[in-house]
Amino acid sequence: MQNWLFPASVQEVVLSGCLNKKHTFFYSKEQKKTAAENMKLTGIYDLRKKCFRELSGGQRQRVMLARALCATHKLIILDEPVTGLDPMAMADMYALIKKLNESGITIIMVSHDVNSAVSNASKILHLAKNWYFYGTAHQYLHSDAGKRFILSDCPCDECQHRVHGGAKNV
Repeated sequence: MQNWLFPASVQEVVLSGCLNKKHTFFYSKEQKKTAAENMKLTGIYDLRKKCFRELSGGQRQRVMLARALCATHKLIILDEPVTGLDPMAMADMYALIKKLNESGITIIMVSHDVNSAVSNASKILHLAKNWYFYGTAHQYLHSDAGKRFILSDCPCDECQHRVHGGAKNV
């Protein structure tokens, strides 16, 4: 279990994402500006002076995402970013991740929530013990893996069928 008891402010946690670029004892004005922009982007700027340990789970996830954005501009790897979040915070996090992806940042996300992954991803890599699938979310819906794991209807307009738990209805 992670220990959230350290007395760092939101701003300090976000700024720590710049440590790989820091070559002096102090953060530069540019690094502080980047941190502020990323806090605004993730909707936590108003929390910047709060202690990290006082935040909700969704707020903590946004702080860690802002921190990651300080470290990179091209690729973010997320491991179960919505685990433990309430439905509203989960929807907000997926919307934020989608916005970041649309801005040109590649997102690699690990998730056990297959339905949400298919709804929010452009590509799916599904790994199992003896097989794997890689392709678009639409291709996944029509694959053997998708038919096995997706319990909702296929939403695509091109299809003349619906998928229910693996069975095709024509």
